[in-house]
Amino acid sequence: MRIANLNAYKLSPDARGSAAWRARITTIQEISPDILALQELLVDERTTPRKLWEDRAARVVQDLAEECGLTAATGATSGQPHGVAMAANWHRPWWTAIMWNPSTVDLVADSYRPYGAPDFWHGCATGRFDVGAREPLLIASYHGDPFRPNARADEALRLKGIFRQTGGVKPGFCVGDFNSISAAEVDDGHGGRRYYDDEPYLDQHHDDLEFQVPAASIGGRQRADRAPTHALLRRGYMADAAAHLNAPWQPTVGHWDDGQGDPDPWGPRRIDLILATRPVAPALTRYTTHRSAAAQEASDHLPVVAEFTPQAICREANS
Repeated sequence: MRIANLNAYKLSPDARGSAAWRARITTIQEISPDILALQELLVDERTTPRKLWEDRAARVVQDLAEECGLTAATGATSGQPHGVAMAANWHRPWWTAIMWNPSTVDLVADSYRPYGAPDFWHGCATGRFDVGAREPLLIASYHGDPFRPNARADEALRLKGIFRQTGGVKPGFCVGDFNSISAAEVDDGHGGRRYYDDEPYLDQHHDDLEFQVPAASIGGRQRADRAPTHALLRRGYMADAAAHLNAPWQPTVGHWDDGQGDPDPWGPRRIDLILATRPVAPALTRYTTHRSAAAQEASDHLPVVAEFTPQAICREANS
């Protein structure tokens, strides 16, 4: 099975038929995911009445899924009449979403749940999926707060609570644009441990540093704020798939030159993550960053992809 993540860079209704739209479709088709988490789907709040936000966003998700051979259909209800696996902060028309291959994966009935404010600056879409394992997997498509390290830390605890069960953690994946550097560690080759991701901010000097490093450290030891994933990775609650498999390090952002998208003062970083919960980590078999010509055109974020063997997913000892 293959799970992937893509921040689609301001994917809006107006994007249909554009070169960027086609690049996104090509990228997703190249990956051929069983489950795909998406972030940064949006509508123009200046020109779109509030009552139409969900409908416009749902149509974009549906159209993209259909053109990629996937689905995002959850079934309409009175509470969620759009019937699409997506979530937003109520106050802003920016969505996360989940798509899947209906030939290989089934959404468990009534398991889709969207989270918004006050839990998340961006929405967090969740659902449980039958992938042929002992029990369904909980999938969360998450987009971290871009400006507030303390808010990201709070969001991480909320994510941890979503995956919590008595005596352990539910089997599943939390994937998305975390807008922060991972706290995952690997062997340093000398009997110790080091971060899988090196420190990217040590020599940077610009106005945005408070968004990624402790404010008191600016001008000194400008180390990345890793508190959000520290909480999620503690005691193996979740595992960063890239570090767990010791995959070659690759950045997910920094490949767009300034002027191609939003100005980027950060340089190459890995902020798009696939986190597998403790029962799923032993089932991971492969991790990669998808860097094709289409992927580099499609978004300022490259997709990340992990493969896993459903039959190798274990149970929590206390579950």
